Amino acid sequence: MSYQHIVVDEPRPRVRRITLDRPEKRNALNNLLRSEIFDALQASDRDPAISISILRGAGSCFSAGYDLTSDNSVEQPYHSAAGPGQWSRHVVEGWFGIWDLAKPVIAQVHGWCLAGGTELATACDVVYVADDAQIGYPPVRLMSPPDMQYHPWLMGMRRAMELMLTGDAMSGREAAEWGFATRSFPLAGLEQRTLDFAERAAKVPVELQQLNKRSVHRAMEIMGARAAMRAGTEIQALAFTTEASRTYMSTFRRDGGSVKAQLDARDTTFGDYRTKKE
Repeated sequence: MSYQHIVVDEPRPRVRRITLDRPEKRNALNNLLRSEIFDALQASDRDPAISISILRGAGSCFSAGYDLTSDNSVEQPYHSAAGPGQWSRHVVEGWFGIWDLAKPVIAQVHGWCLAGGTELATACDVVYVADDAQIGYPPVRLMSPPDMQYHPWLMGMRRAMELMLTGDAMSGREAAEWGFATRSFPLAGLEQRTLDFAERAAKVPVELQQLNKRSVHRAMEIMGARAAMRAGTEIQALAFTTEASRTYMSTFRRDGGSVKAQLDARDTTFGDYRTKKE
């Protein structure tokens, strides 16, 4: 299959790498990009010559989140039940689809990793990040809680609460220290360390490795991770009925200039993300 928004290569034996390739949009996740990610990962899962996949972003960052200039209600990659909360249920279903693949997936994160981009990274089995990456969920400030509410499962109640109440970003170093990421490295060494790990993990036979992966996920599911994140989609939908969220969303127009202005207005009070003064 030829792709429009991703590039696929095989940089090491039995390792397939998928590069999100919308650098002009900071790899924002529209439905076509999500469709291509799922297609490429599922193809790797079926390919007996591949043992592990890597997801990374082209250009300045991993992903700035969902593409707010696109109408993501149309041409979704797969059907999800309609009604309030359809979008959040839909994307969580897709991220768990990555979770449920037989073969491991590594996220290689640099630069911005925001909102839906953090959900994509969360769906991966190993997350290697650059020390100076910026990882956060700023929509909690004026829009809603996350679609996929991973925070307490990865970082514990206290860190999760701090991040959910502010929408602040973690550095890559903090993300590794707090549990969102597996490890952090200087940006210059991130790719090499990611490839080295992928090649090492690829030495384990696939039929055994899928059980190793599944055993960790089953433990998380027994503790309630999947049920809690699915339940969180209804909380996310409820947020859109609040006056603050309705007011904020009523100002959105799906063109780049208007969306950028709205995001800047959201973050100016906090003095961070694109509004940070160096």
